[in-house]
Order: sequence, then C-alpha cells, then structure tokens
Amino acid sequence: MVSLMSLWLPILLAAVFVFIVSSIIHMLLSYHRSDVKVLADEDGVMDALRPFNIAPGDYVIPHAGSTEAMKSPEFAEKCTKGPVAYMTVLPSGLPQMGASLAQWFGYCIVVGVFAGYVASRALGPGAHYLEVFRFVGTVAFVGYGLALMQNSIWYKRNWGATLKSLFDALVYGLVTAGTFGWLWPS
Repeated sequence: MVSLMSLWLPILLAAVFVFIVSSIIHMLLSYHRSDVKVLADEDGVMDALRPFNIAPGDYVIPHAGSTEAMKSPEFAEKCTKGPVAYMTVLPSGLPQMGASLAQWFGYCIVVGVFAGYVASRALGPGAHYLEVFRFVGTVAFVGYGLALMQNSIWYKRNWGATLKSLFDALVYGLVTAGTFGWLWPS
C-alpha cells in the first residue's frame, strides 16, 4: 500500500492538468456549442417569465407533487397541453465564472483524491505505470462521467450532450491516470 498523503503531488497536478484540458475543450474546441438549443423567440420567453420573479432554483412544469396527483386527469391534461420542462433559474446578472471555476478545480482535486485512494489501497510503491494508469483512470472516469447519465435518464437532458461530456470524462480520466502513473511513488 501507498500512503494517500504521498500522492499529494499527483492529486494536485492531475487537477491542474484536467483544469487546463477542460478549458481547452470548452474554449477552443467547438463540439459543446450544440449542447443546448436556442429558443426561436428568446426575448419573448424572457419577457413572459420576468413578471413571475422566479427565484433561482430547479423547477419542473407541470409539477404534480405526489404520485397520486400524477394520475389525475388535470395533470395529464397539463402534460398533454405542454410545455413540459425541467428548468434551472440562475440569479439575474452576468455569469460569475470565478466561483464556478474554483468549484470545478476543487471537484478535480476530489476526483484525484478518490482515484488516488483506490489505487493506493490496491497498489504498492513502485507499481508499474500501466497498473497505476488502469486503477486511477477507471476511478477518475467514473468520478467525472457516469453520474452525468442520470440527467439524461431522469431529466431528459440531450443524450448527445451527455455523450460528449462522457467523452470529456474519458479524456479527464486519461489525463489523471497519466499523471498518477508518471508520479507514482517508487
């Protein structure tokens, strides 16, 4: 076994490398630009919603409230009439990327900690690069990606966007695995 504390450098560097790679993916590559659709009358929809002063949060419309209410003719009519939507309302104002980027970096560290922990319990000092790569890469991919599928299953997020994000998770897992394999204690 390897001490988790001895893995602080690969944990930190993997987070830095994933942060950089994710920035390249989202700022320079264009394959995520089609993840969300643009409303034909965005201004009209925004003008229609503004008077409701909807607080930031996650919403579903129509909202049944219970399994019994989901069986009611009124709920069925609302669903049939539409629109049916899951929506997240953010605070008004320009997006504040600083807090999101800091949270993302923290998340990258957390994934590295879990990937390092699993590998540190399974492998000893001087483990072969590919053994480290396999354990760390698998755990990092799971940490970055598999939970994304729940959003497509339950909240009907576009499967294409989810699959692209799973590809990103694979890249992040490979970057994390390579970093740990390179810096694994001997």
